[in-house]
Amino acid sequence: MPFERSTTWLNRFAWFTAFATLLLICSGGMVTSKGVGLAVPDWPTTFGYNMFLFPVSKWIGGVLFEHTHRLIASTVGFLTIVLAIWLWRVEDRQAVKTLGLVAVAAVILQGILGGLRVTMLKDQIGIFHACLAQAFFGLIVLIAIVTTNFWRVGSLNSNALSGRISERVLLLKRLAITATIMIYVQLALGATMRHQHKDLAILDFPTANGTWIPDTSADALAKVNAWRDARALSDVDAFQIWLQMVHRFVAVLIGITVIWFFVRVWRLRDSWPAPVLSRLSAGWVILFFVQFTLGAWTIWSNKAADVATTHVAVGAIMLSFGVSAWALCSHVLQTKTS
Repeated sequence: MPFERSTTWLNRFAWFTAFATLLLICSGGMVTSKGVGLAVPDWPTTFGYNMFLFPVSKWIGGVLFEHTHRLIASTVGFLTIVLAIWLWRVEDRQAVKTLGLVAVAAVILQGILGGLRVTMLKDQIGIFHACLAQAFFGLIVLIAIVTTNFWRVGSLNSNALSGRISERVLLLKRLAITATIMIYVQLALGATMRHQHKDLAILDFPTANGTWIPDTSADALAKVNAWRDARALSDVDAFQIWLQMVHRFVAVLIGITVIWFFVRVWRLRDSWPAPVLSRLSAGWVILFFVQFTLGAWTIWSNKAADVATTHVAVGAIMLSFGVSAWALCSHVLQTKTS
């Protein structure tokens, strides 16, 4: 009984760490969307102060967002270290202990990248920083999943799985992996666009500069940029336009894959006792439509900071659902073959 209580609280702490990480991603998205990443020009100090002793009276304007981001990041780092220590004290699975160590290494690297972004003024570091944040969030969610009681007792599994059902679960696993990779690529594309610190390359949706397939010839770009100059918008080039188009195209592919995953799960609902995965697949589809709407709203609002940040946050949650779906399918198949 004491062990069960300990593992239950460990799992709750892991989910709390995941929630704190999501807040950190939201905070980072707000910093980038508002363009205040360099509101605090020094690191690891804040205007020469110890980060934790910086006067609250000076938390104003862009400094509020940037300094708060640093404090949340420090909190996540502390929680991650506590989580790793807890895993090593309680867990008897070496792989789960290793996940805790990887999380600590990742959060340290993430902190270093955040500091280098400030001191070296390189947007490429900011993109890598954003991508690592999403991967770290997925890792913490994975730790939370594998420390749940239903994972330990194998309640997702059925000893009566037929070979045909196992093949279908294998397809689900492949779909989950495919969707998760695409979501991660999509988040990386979004980070690349945000860290250009420019206006949107395409300001209309679902069309692109008035057409379904944008014309990026020299003459067309000259006309587009003349129109943008008249409205005090930054100029664009062909790369920026096609980067945004690829982002839209990948979104469609993600939607198809997530919906396909949902349909395949529900075809198995009568023969495979996995209500958790059924609910997860339904939630994943709902998240996709919410995310698609937020993507369109981001364009229609000309990248309003709150809308763009919510778009980033929902993207992170979609990634966590992908990691969860992949992990649960893998767990079912592993138990079946063991």
